[in-house]
Amino acid sequence: MKSSRAVLLPGTASDEVFVASVFASPLAEAGFTLVAPASRGVREHFEALDAAWDGTPLVVGGVSLGAHVAAAWAVRHPERCAGVLVALPAWHGPADGAPAASAALASASVVEAEGVESALTGVDGWLGGELRRAWPRYGSRLADALREVAGSTAPTLAELGGLTAPVGVAACTDDPIHPLDVAREWVGALPRAALRTTTLAALGADRESLGRAALTAYLSASAEARV
Repeated sequence: MKSSRAVLLPGTASDEVFVASVFASPLAEAGFTLVAPASRGVREHFEALDAAWDGTPLVVGGVSLGAHVAAAWAVRHPERCAGVLVALPAWHGPADGAPAASAALASASVVEAEGVESALTGVDGWLGGELRRAWPRYGSRLADALREVAGSTAPTLAELGGLTAPVGVAACTDDPIHPLDVAREWVGALPRAALRTTTLAALGADRESLGRAALTAYLSASAEARV
């Protein structure tokens, strides 16, 4: 039996390398094939999802911004979507000063004025390592990419309420940039959704912990949908 494809998108100024480290193994164990486009920013993410569509409903999703775009695509094209994996949603509707949007704006200003390393001063551990790896890949587009995210709109709660595909939502209980309450609001609005949590510490030790949380939530929502 041919495995289903899952198209997963990266978050703000992140990349397909991080997406693969989070999702590839958990998805493979569940019989899915990961497609991780090397797309950058909102427009390219939508284009990547459109390009992946081949007439068979897709599981789509992503991390933070990638999750927002995937959910918006699913809202626009319900017939193309078999399910959604949402990792670390940062807001719903307009950003309106959400912590992730404010952080992106602040980082963009420092990147332009002082460079990448200054913008990452004090960002240590696994997260600092990931950003120091991924951010240079954006080159001169980095500040613009950060600002685009801060001005982007996620699906509203009302739009999420019309998404009938099963949705798995994963959040870190100790992440101030992607608040757990936002993830709970997404799940509360979605007709068929489940939430699983992990922590930033667990994610640092094992990237797959986030992917497993999102996939476990999705499988739970799928099972409930069949009852």
